[in-house]
Amino acid sequence: MASPIAEEDQEKPLDPEVEKVRRKLVRFVGINLGLLFLALMVVIGALVYKARNAPPANPPLAGDIQMPAGEPVSGDIVLPVGAKLVSQSLSGNRVSIDTELADGSRTIFVYDMTERRMIGRFAIRNK
Repeated sequence: MASPIAEEDQEKPLDPEVEKVRRKLVRFVGINLGLLFLALMVVIGALVYKARNAPPANPPLAGDIQMPAGEPVSGDIVLPVGAKLVSQSLSGNRVSIDTELADGSRTIFVYDMTERRMIGRFAIRNK
């Protein structure tokens, strides 16, 4: 006589309708996992492509200014008539010039040395 526990361990064949549903479910899971894997590969491929073709993020340094060898950089920065220079600050290839104008107001001019032109003018006012 077989014990009741041994009978429970043996697998019984599934009902044909349940077997159909199980096969559909296994096929559905397989297709979805395949699509998920494919989408993941596309994303990883796009990241690698962008990383290889990305331009350098570093801005040009002041040492990148083109100038003749052995000669100092020279040029003119034109300020309004009557303006007095209060201070200046250099950052990379840009100079900010703090000036006091003839009417007593203060203005900051931003000059780009590589382009040799004034790129900004900011008035300083009280509210």
